[in-house]
Amino acid sequence: MSDWISFWDTPHSIYVNARHRDVHYRIIAEDLRRYVPSPDAIVMDYGCGEALHADLVAAAAGRLILVEAAPGVVKTLAARFAANPKIEVTSPENLPNVPDHSIDLIVMHSVAQYLTGDAFDTLLATFRRLLKTDGLLIVGDVIPPDLSTLADIRSLLRLAWTNGFFGAALLGLARTVTSDYARLRTTLGLARYDAETLLAKLTAAGFSGERAASNIGHNQARMTFLARPR
Repeated sequence: MSDWISFWDTPHSIYVNARHRDVHYRIIAEDLRRYVPSPDAIVMDYGCGEALHADLVAAAAGRLILVEAAPGVVKTLAARFAANPKIEVTSPENLPNVPDHSIDLIVMHSVAQYLTGDAFDTLLATFRRLLKTDGLLIVGDVIPPDLSTLADIRSLLRLAWTNGFFGAALLGLARTVTSDYARLRTTLGLARYDAETLLAKLTAAGFSGERAASNIGHNQARMTFLARPR
């Protein structure tokens, strides 16, 4: 995980241009906002990344806690949302200080693939401690075992075509072939789960889970799961 954190904490070419980055994070924020249960809800976004449009989620909630492991990204987030009293930025090391059963909604989107199985289980136990008894956990962007890289590419190109950065996407894909991301994906791999295995993990951690009808974000070949404490 440390290698992946270092990757996300340095300049990279995953987003082909500023338009791609903006659209990517806006779609996620709009999807997440629909799950906020009430205007006074406390929401935690674990592994939030750059979270460019976290203010959209915060506007629907009482408080939004952005949790990010990459130190440079944490500093950027803190500066970006310094004027928003609803948004708190922190790192995973501070989770032990969060009171038990104090969070209404926890989101972990596009993170499971970068975790070992044991690390994922540890996080699920932490989330089980933090969630209110009627709270909701969302695990998004889970990669199925049979999903090909080509399917991810098709999803990106559809997004690019719809949002006006198709040419940049083609160039970006060419750059990605020789990027650090491609090297890490080859050497470290990405964790993949079928629905049955992911649901079993949730059950073992004390949740009742189900697969959502649609994935959060633009890539509908990946999966989102909804879980509540048992």
